[in-house]
Amino acid sequence: MLFTSMRAMFHVDMISVIMVSLVSFIAIAVCFFSRSYMKGDVLYRRFFLNIWILLISVILISIADNLVLFLSAWCCCNLMLVQLMVHKSSWKAAKASGRLAISNFTLGFCLMLAAFAILYQISGSLSIQYILQHANDAGDHAGYLIALALCLLLLATMTQSAIWPFHRWLISSLNSPTPVSALMHAGIVNGGGFLLARFSPLYFSAPQILNIIFIVGLISALLGSLWKLMQPDVKRMLACSTMGQMGFMLVQFGLGFFASGLAHLFWHGIFKAYLFLASGSAAQEKRLDLGYPPSWLAFFFSLGCGAVGAYVFSLIHHKNGLALDTTLVIVAVVFMTGTQFALTLLKRGRGLVIKNLPLALILTSGMAVIYAANVCFFDWILSPLELMQAQPLTLFHVIGLILFACSWLFILFFRQANKYMQFYVKALNSSQPDPDTVTTYRKGYDYV
Repeated sequence: MLFTSMRAMFHVDMISVIMVSLVSFIAIAVCFFSRSYMKGDVLYRRFFLNIWILLISVILISIADNLVLFLSAWCCCNLMLVQLMVHKSSWKAAKASGRLAISNFTLGFCLMLAAFAILYQISGSLSIQYILQHANDAGDHAGYLIALALCLLLLATMTQSAIWPFHRWLISSLNSPTPVSALMHAGIVNGGGFLLARFSPLYFSAPQILNIIFIVGLISALLGSLWKLMQPDVKRMLACSTMGQMGFMLVQFGLGFFASGLAHLFWHGIFKAYLFLASGSAAQEKRLDLGYPPSWLAFFFSLGCGAVGAYVFSLIHHKNGLALDTTLVIVAVVFMTGTQFALTLLKRGRGLVIKNLPLALILTSGMAVIYAANVCFFDWILSPLELMQAQPLTLFHVIGLILFACSWLFILFFRQANKYMQFYVKALNSSQPDPDTVTTYRKGYDYV
């Protein structure tokens, strides 16, 4: 009887497998890296113990089918993360980062607790799978309560994944040990995406909330991408990049493409872990000089390469890029990404543009093939859960796409104009961490 009761508290599906695989791989890589990185630290053993407790917490979150177990594991995971962030409690900046993070996580915990209480009241069950299958059967009178619960879960997701305006804790956590930053940015912030994906069946029945997810994700994606270009050091750049990538993950969720969002979450986590673990060997950020603004000839041919990439993506993914649904947004993003990618090869100079055009076409097409194959793979393994449901195209999507395109063109052609210096300074100031979390002089850090 006890064994049966314990089994009823867990549910394993492909979302669970993806999350457990991602965090386990990152945790193991971080531990191997930390064996030499943390060597000689007086809290060496406690550091690894906290990592393994955090990993167990994430695994429990991923396979939990009980609201109480899910919430308890979520709380434990965030407490262990804060403990790792404040590795040296005698360091004032680290303590300030921990206080900021715990305040953010406490807010997210309260929001999730309220959402779970509403869902339990509606369904009368603590089983997540039962709630997903029967919550909408409660009648029209429960529709507003379900919408409220979904909005609360979205807010909890925003606190966990550092979505604007809940991003300050993440960009203020850079004084954490590098392995902790890797685990945090590559694994723990993805918990918000997992939370939305777990309750995706309810979100599909509330398209208005999907539009809200799209909007908040777009704002974070734009701000994170813009702030990333302004940062003076590698770790701040990576922090803003994480904010932008989490925003783009929410954009895909808001479009109804939860499988694509999970694919983005998975590969971003692995790549961001590598970038953080390798950040110590970079004396300065290496950026490719495109010679801004690009020549019109280079930009024209880059548009052609982007169009080819978008067509290849649509062909492999079996999607009509001109369909009047949210597929159009994804294809447009692939088009802009392909154009920007081709522009790195087609620099100024007519001769160089023509010379590199065949290579740009091949590489852009190859990029589209890889991305489409990746999305198709995740769509295939998650197909029983039906996580890819294109939504009708709305005015929000059109405005968001136009805003995204205009921001891209502005950065491409006008970002060096002196008349925008005031805007640049304001944007730079808004992307800075909390002053209490910054050590301005060497003696402010306690090495012991």
